[in-house]
Amino acid sequence: MSSFTAAIPAPIAALPWRIIFLVLAIGGFGLLVLYSAAGGSLRPYALPQGIRLIGFMGMAVIMSRVRAERWGQAALPLYAVLLALLVIVEVAGAVRGGSQRWIDLGLVRLQPSELMKLAIVLACAKFYDMLPPNETRRWGALWPAGLLIGMPVLLVMKQPDLGTALMIAAGGVTVMFLAGIPLRLFVGGGLALAAAVPLAVNFLLHDYQRNRVLTFLNPENDPLGTGYHITQSKIAIGSGGIWGKGFLHGTQSHLQYLPEGHTDFALATMMEEWGLVGGLGLIIAFTLLVQWGLSVATKAETRFARLTAAALSATIFYYFAINMAMVMGLAPVVGVPLPLISNGGSAQMTIMLILGILMSIERQNRQAVRW
Repeated sequence: MSSFTAAIPAPIAALPWRIIFLVLAIGGFGLLVLYSAAGGSLRPYALPQGIRLIGFMGMAVIMSRVRAERWGQAALPLYAVLLALLVIVEVAGAVRGGSQRWIDLGLVRLQPSELMKLAIVLACAKFYDMLPPNETRRWGALWPAGLLIGMPVLLVMKQPDLGTALMIAAGGVTVMFLAGIPLRLFVGGGLALAAAVPLAVNFLLHDYQRNRVLTFLNPENDPLGTGYHITQSKIAIGSGGIWGKGFLHGTQSHLQYLPEGHTDFALATMMEEWGLVGGLGLIIAFTLLVQWGLSVATKAETRFARLTAAALSATIFYYFAINMAMVMGLAPVVGVPLPLISNGGSAQMTIMLILGILMSIERQNRQAVRW
């Protein structure tokens, strides 16, 4: 056994294999959910998702070899490039499903807003890393970060994509909070936001977004119209009970009662067949992943690495917490997928990029301890 271990190259042996296997386990479970959502077929969901899972995991492993300070050097240029791409999307982006969110590159369609979830964390962390600590509690520490967050959020809202805009804002605000911005400013901002919600609902949101908010408040008001998604989702989750109906035995998804059972509402598809036990298992798995990311943050030596690792871990939490709340009717439907479970490469890619950066910082931590 020792000779076998010695034969493994040191860079491969040094990878955080427990976390890699945890991510692959979550992704593998997602493939079972997508296999069932397609009626027991690898196509059109499970097979492409599995190929992307392996490819993005390889990308994350390669990213883990990058030194942590390189992410700081690339943070602001990456943010600037993605902000320019968001402007291009607004001017000449590809329209799909009524939304203008993509740049058509021929072979692939690039969605800059998805990458901005990562770039906003890096950019804000770099800003506060450059800022002297004694300046953090002053006005000059607030408005530049607010500008960094506000520009992409407004551009993404115009696409329109409320869920992604909220995720970008949440990532940036998390960095501000972790950097030490006074709590009174957050309380004041929260009160101002609460006061602005009625205005936003009536004047800023699109009709379908406004209907989603109203449906959240009273989904039974129009069960066959705007409330259909959330009503069927609750039926699917409730019918699963504690242990579920069994793999491939779900009825809401297989009989096409549950819309988007392979994307935004994949959790409902899963919980109908795997029950409360499956849902709790998924929560535990994501919690372990977030906990590992926070442990990486606490061991980081530089302020940039600490802020980045903690805020990226929070981004993973926002992904699964918002989706679960949305699918169970505890939050409005805002189009946030369940990472590694829902079909689609965008959220899967973002999670793997986050994993790659966290592994890069973790590797730097181990090298610092060794020295």
